[in-house]
Amino acid sequence: MRETTTVRRRARLRPVRPAGWWFDLLLLTALVGLTVALSADQLFGIDRAVADWADAHRPTAARWTAVILNYLGQGTPLTLIAAGLGVLLAVRLRSVRPVLPPVVAFALTYLTIGPLKVWTARPAPSASTKEPFLPPAQTLPLFQDELPVRFAQSYPSGHVANAIVWYGVIALLLAPLLRSFGRQMPRRVVTVVRVVPPAVVLCTTTYLGWHWLTDSVAGLLLGLLLDRLLHRVPWDDVPLPRRLRERDRPFISHP
Repeated sequence: MRETTTVRRRARLRPVRPAGWWFDLLLLTALVGLTVALSADQLFGIDRAVADWADAHRPTAARWTAVILNYLGQGTPLTLIAAGLGVLLAVRLRSVRPVLPPVVAFALTYLTIGPLKVWTARPAPSASTKEPFLPPAQTLPLFQDELPVRFAQSYPSGHVANAIVWYGVIALLLAPLLRSFGRQMPRRVVTVVRVVPPAVVLCTTTYLGWHWLTDSVAGLLLGLLLDRLLHRVPWDDVPLPRRLRERDRPFISHP
């Protein structure tokens, strides 16, 4: 008797908005251009002006509110939440595929955000008021390799980039998870999940003086670029190893 095989449709990239690779190229060009400008000691006046304004307008209540809101961008809790949603959906659908987005997102952020921080070696604005107590002018330039790594990891903002990536993954998993319980996730809720937390993190990180404004902008550009790459992946059709095919069921397009 001939063994029957399941024919899987050809994997095609999922659509993103704006459509096309031109926007990805624009984000990458903007990130490279911003990095080049900072390496040439440009835009420091804007960074200093924003940081000085924040320092002069940070009463205790506002500071603690910003600190609490900034927890929305903590990478480790977001990773665990996304992984937990992936595992829960995998159990609900008896499919290994919902675990793939958190795993790939972790690898992608680990291989990009951290290395960029180490390579650019830029201190944070607060490096002049706490250890290593640098002169204010020395906290602005990139490529200060003479500093210990822990004091020069400000560019780009990992909080902002992580928030964009992980809330994008959470939104990707929440919709099918609710659908597995017979509920629908309104599109406007998806938009709120993907937009509001990263926006809050960008503002609070800059306001608290934990990052320069250009650090946060760089984190925004990098995060959007990674988010678009992740959302292009045809998660329902990615080829799986033979040993996993018994749990090879779609999750994005499942009924």
